[in-house]
Amino acid sequence: MASWFVGVLFLSTLLLCSADVHHYEFFVRESNFTKLCNTTTLLVVNDSYPGPEIRVHKGDTVFVNVHNQGNYGFTIHWHGVKQPRNPWFDGPEFITQCPIQPGTNFTYEIILSDEIGTLWWHAHSDWTRGSVHGAFIILPAENETYPFPTPYADQTIILESWYNGDYKQIIDDALAAGVAPRTADAYAINGHLGDTYGCPNDTIFLMEVHSENIYLLRIINAAMNEEQFFTITNHTLIVVAQDASYVRMFTTDYIMISPGQTMDVLVIADQNVGQYYMAIRPFSDSAAPPNDFITTGVFQYTNNEGGLNASLIPLPAMNDTDAMLNFISQIRYTNVSQNPTISVPADTDINRRVYITIATNTLPCNTSECVSDTRFAASLNNVSFVSPRIDILQAYYGNNITGVFTQDFPFNPPVFYDFTGNLTDFNTEAGEGTRAIMVNYGDAVEMVLQTTQLGAGGSHPIHLHGFSFYWVGIGTGNFNNETDPSTYNLVDPPFINTVHSPAAGWVALRFFANNPGVWYMHCHFERHNSWGMSTVLIVRNGTTTETSMRPPPSTMPRCPGT
Repeated sequence: MASWFVGVLFLSTLLLCSADVHHYEFFVRESNFTKLCNTTTLLVVNDSYPGPEIRVHKGDTVFVNVHNQGNYGFTIHWHGVKQPRNPWFDGPEFITQCPIQPGTNFTYEIILSDEIGTLWWHAHSDWTRGSVHGAFIILPAENETYPFPTPYADQTIILESWYNGDYKQIIDDALAAGVAPRTADAYAINGHLGDTYGCPNDTIFLMEVHSENIYLLRIINAAMNEEQFFTITNHTLIVVAQDASYVRMFTTDYIMISPGQTMDVLVIADQNVGQYYMAIRPFSDSAAPPNDFITTGVFQYTNNEGGLNASLIPLPAMNDTDAMLNFISQIRYTNVSQNPTISVPADTDINRRVYITIATNTLPCNTSECVSDTRFAASLNNVSFVSPRIDILQAYYGNNITGVFTQDFPFNPPVFYDFTGNLTDFNTEAGEGTRAIMVNYGDAVEMVLQTTQLGAGGSHPIHLHGFSFYWVGIGTGNFNNETDPSTYNLVDPPFINTVHSPAAGWVALRFFANNPGVWYMHCHFERHNSWGMSTVLIVRNGTTTETSMRPPPSTMPRCPGT
């Protein structure tokens, strides 16, 4: 009887410690929104912009039933969720699935593993993510705490691009004409445009705080094409996490966050009672910069006396490269129990090296809608990605669908030149293809991403699905494979899923290919992704069931015409 009781107690303890399962319903349809004194129809989730927040605990499983009540197909991606062995529910259109067609629904299974902190979800079709997005908050597991003082409360802050117009139509028109899509009409904080754009009906985001309390800001850059500086006037920010991984805490007056990235930041309400501006402004080192708008919110103390503190907003200038580098250079992995044990591939481990140049290019434009004989394009290793009409995962897994993709993405640039020099008269035309990077399960991979001065140049936020990777190196100029590896940080590199690759420079990434499947890699500037700045990483199955992809669900959306 005693052993039976102990066994029941043990099983009960396991149940109490087990992960939970959550269910959400997303109804995606057109709704009207009025901003900048203009009414726009947007595709949104549950009639809200931004969309509903998912809030769960580390290690949980989430089911989201997505109902397409709109006018065209789309998919949804769970940005930063690794989805171990489960690429079927990762979401990028024609990479791991075909679109959810109007009048149908599809249920995603999102499997959480070691992610902790702030992530987000967004549409992954055309430009629909501009209005179809929301926060994905992962709280500590029931038996875990924060590795910093427990905040009094947390606040999600989503940074957005606002367009007067339908996001999908904007990119469809630009691609048809072969021109760059227009720049954003404004930027928003949690859907609010603030008080700088001149429309008296625009609202301002307000965060109310109690004096002397600590608050955790969960900051998400959901902007379409803009890296952003963020600050709160007269307050110090303490960065504690990036991309759902804790970092070594450091203080700063501002952060710089790229599209796709998330950052967890502590702020202490330790100033005189009153109202203080929070504000965002884009960062750009490109020859084709975005609009230099400042968007405001309000950090307001309860029982405040008097109006808004109108002191100078301490944001760097839009082109302040030093401010950008000074901030990102402080980000380091922290060895706390809440993080996965650090596992940076050593030099002797690396058995797959990939050197990728990033560029904006041109291609011939020969339709009646073209405004010239060339059109804008973008590439990785001079390959401009062509999206197929049958998803690559289905074609790869089925082994009987041919002509969808090839397994020959170049592991080095096809031509070596002065990537970061003056390329004014250099041939900018790219080749096209749907070419995948193939690696074996367990390979230790090093990727060096080299930005070039082709086209407008500038930085690029590169996101890899299915993985977090160690950002081990950064430098200016052309990467030197003999001398630059000596500068790598293999001790405490950040563990992230989206990296800022600087203008006229390079970054180095390392990871173990321990997640079998088909995983998209692309620039998170949406115009560049639309032009083909992307590829696919395919990790072959291992030799066991536990190192192989799960089988496909029977409910996958059918591809058009199949």
